[in-house]
This record gives sequence, structure tokens and C-alpha cells, in this order.
Amino acid sequence: MTQSPTAADTARLFIGGAFRPALKTIPVTEAATGQLLADGPCATESDIDDAVAAAHERPAEQWRTAPPAERAAALNRFAAALRSRAADTATLVCRENGMPITLSRPVNGVFPGALVAYYAKMIKEWNPEEIRSALVGHTIVRREPVGVVGAITPWNYPQSIAIMKIAPALAAGCPVVLKAAPETALDALIFAEAAADAELPAGVLNIVPGDAAAGAHLVTHPGIDKVAFTGSTNAGRLIGAECGRLIKPVTLELGGKSAAVVLDDADLEATIAGLRTVSFANNGQTCHLSARILVPHLRYAEFIGAIGDLANGMKVGDPLHDDTEIGPLVSARQRDTVLEYIEIGRESEARLIAGGSVPSDQPRGWFVAPTVFADVDNQNRLAREEIFGPVVTITPYGDEAEAIQLANDTEFGLAGTVWSQNDARARDVARAMHTGSVGINHYQLDIRSPFGGVKSSGLGRELGPEGLQAYRITKSMYCAGPIAR
Repeated sequence: MTQSPTAADTARLFIGGAFRPALKTIPVTEAATGQLLADGPCATESDIDDAVAAAHERPAEQWRTAPPAERAAALNRFAAALRSRAADTATLVCRENGMPITLSRPVNGVFPGALVAYYAKMIKEWNPEEIRSALVGHTIVRREPVGVVGAITPWNYPQSIAIMKIAPALAAGCPVVLKAAPETALDALIFAEAAADAELPAGVLNIVPGDAAAGAHLVTHPGIDKVAFTGSTNAGRLIGAECGRLIKPVTLELGGKSAAVVLDDADLEATIAGLRTVSFANNGQTCHLSARILVPHLRYAEFIGAIGDLANGMKVGDPLHDDTEIGPLVSARQRDTVLEYIEIGRESEARLIAGGSVPSDQPRGWFVAPTVFADVDNQNRLAREEIFGPVVTITPYGDEAEAIQLANDTEFGLAGTVWSQNDARARDVARAMHTGSVGINHYQLDIRSPFGGVKSSGLGRELGPEGLQAYRITKSMYCAGPIAR
């Protein structure tokens, strides 16, 4: 897909191995200008029905029973096709959601192909059956694909979050129907182009970007055997409730309000350098950001000044420029939501020390300056609710026990960071944090390690071997005879 997509490229769906025009479209705007980028597809309930049906037809059904080595070969072709599009993919996502290009290149350009290749290698020589001795005879424990997967993904990291579902599901033998977000409907079609180039069997991967109604229909569709969702906690609760009612497996990766615990021995320069990305990545549109910064009283003034200087010094501008650190938010609606939270902060007892408005030199697009509030009580809405913009809070604490208590005093539990020159001490604090992942002196998702949340941040894990297991079910075959040799 080129940097300037045309209607013929964009207003289409990919169902049953073939592109077809979308009968319903939705405008996709360029975040940096607010201007129309292209008309994207918006799947109807009928389109969802067709995509699910295609995932149950013979070519896709054969994917389920194909030898792992055969699936691995197809996935390696798919990975190569994604890699060949990496540069254009990264640029397109920047235009859709405002992500700085220096971040988009690795997460939207490189990561999808790398993750597909990772799971292809994992399954290449995999044996689905394990023999265990039993009190009577023996048992064959067999791992099988869970079935057709309905994947629903957001707009903030559209390529990487989608591939975190697509890659392990396909590797496990599960056909996928991807309902991508309307804000980033255009880049979702890159998966379709790559699938076609890789000659994946018809119906194995179906791409149907759409709105909330399309997603709701996919969740409740009787032909969907498992749901994999990333998005807001509120939406996740609704999806989880429906899947519970239907007794349907579900993975939920939801919101966060993670804490950066700065210990009293933290190196100021190194910590500030780390917070640049840990607290402001993707213009604050990142679920695992350390948006609450907890600082000991003894070093509070020092860190307030340094964090304020960090925010004031960040380059805000065109996301396609390599020197841009903060680009626009995805939409006018998201910008207005963030500005409303800033007003909530202004009206509270918190102290604004950086940002707090739309940059005067950015009259177009959906920009908000990096914003920092100090003296934020942990019960303040700024500290309790996910803002999803470049807004961070600073809260003082007394001793280490209070820091841990504050970090855990949240409905969320997705991520967190600890900053200290003593790794052993930092690990002890990390162990005490009730969250799905913790970074020590940095934060970076690892392709080989599980990622996911606890509490209101979700259910289940993605990435690593655990990410593959999420798309398998186990069957025990009890055998009366001796183990065959």
C-alpha cells in the first residue's frame, strides 16, 4: 500500500481469500492535519457473517489439521510479505494515528514479520501429542486448535496488537477473522495483501475493519469459537460478560494506569531518560505507560523539576519527521477527551508544571502538549482513570512500603516500572507490585515473554509460548493398554 492510498485500495474487505468492495465506508482522517486521508471499509453484520462462514469452509478447515511444518512454511511466507511492506506500513500508521515514525518503524514495520517468524519456528517440529503414564494404562494428552478466532483490535498500535493475535492463532491452526478499528482501517488491509502474496489458504485470515456494531456481532456469532480483544476496560467488561454467557473462551488485554516507582537511590539522569519513552510513548496513547510517577519526599523537588523540563523540552510536531517525539492524538474526539482531563486537573489541588494546552505552533491536527501535574493525590481522577494522552502525574511518598501501597492502589494491573541503582532492591519492589508485568530501569515488551494484565487490566496472556497456548485446547485420551514402543 502506498503513502497516498486511493479509494480502490482502501474501501474493500478481504474475505475467503479475495478482496471485495465494502458497501459501507467510514472516513479515515490524517491525525496531523485533520484532513481526510481516505475512505476506509466498515464491515456490516452481513460481511461479518460471510467472513465467519469463510473461516469454516474447507480450505480453512484443512488449515486446522495441516502438519505443523506446512503451517510454518506458510507463515514464513506471510512474514516475508509483511517485511517487504514494512516501510510503507510504518508511514501509513503514522498518518492514521499520529504515532511518531521512529516508534512506528519498529512496532508497525518490523515487529509483525518478526512475531510471525517466531511462532513459525516454534511450531515447525512441534508434536501435538504427549504420552503420560497413568494408574491404568496410559494417557495421550493432545493439544488441538481452539477453532475460529474473532480478533478485535484498537487503533493505537494497530499492526503489533493485531499480529499478537493473528500470529499465534494461525500457528496453532486457528482461522482468524480480524475486526480492526475504523480509525486505522487502512493499514489493516496490509495484512490482507500479505496473506494474498503468501498464498495463505482461502478463509484462513479474513480482514473486516468496522465499528462497534461489527465487533459486537463478531463476539456473539455462533461460528466464533474464541474471542481475542484489546481495548478499553469498559468494552472489555461487556465482551467478557457476553463470552461468559456463551461459555466462549476469551483473552482480554485492557486498560492500565501503571506506576513508575522511583526509589530514593535512583539515578536522576538515567531515570529521566527512561521516563521519556516509558511515560510518553506514542503520544501517551499506550496502555502500559507509567503514567503515575511516585517519588520519595527526599528527592521530590529534584524530580519535579527534571520531569517538568523533560516534558517542556520534547519535540512536538509532524509524526513523519525523525526528530518528532510527540505527534498528534488519533482524533479530535481523543484530543478533546485529554483536554477535559487536563481541566479536571486544573480544577483540583494538583499543580500543573508543564504543558496543559494545545501547542500554539500546531494549528492543525489533534495535538496536545506533553503535560505534567505534580502534588497529585492518588484518589484524584488524574491518578485513577486512564487518560490515553501525554499526561502524567507525580505523587510523593514516604517509605518503600507506602510506594508499593500507592502503586497497587488502583483498579488496574497491566504494567509498572521500578527505578533504582540497586537491582536486587528493585526486583523486590517489582515482586510486590500486583500487576502483569514490571520493568526495572526500563520497560520493553519481549517477544519471548508473556504480556497481559490482572484486575481490570484483563484476562490471559499474549506473546511467548503462553501466547500460543491461548489458542489451543487440551484433550485427554485414556488408553487401557500399555504405552506403544
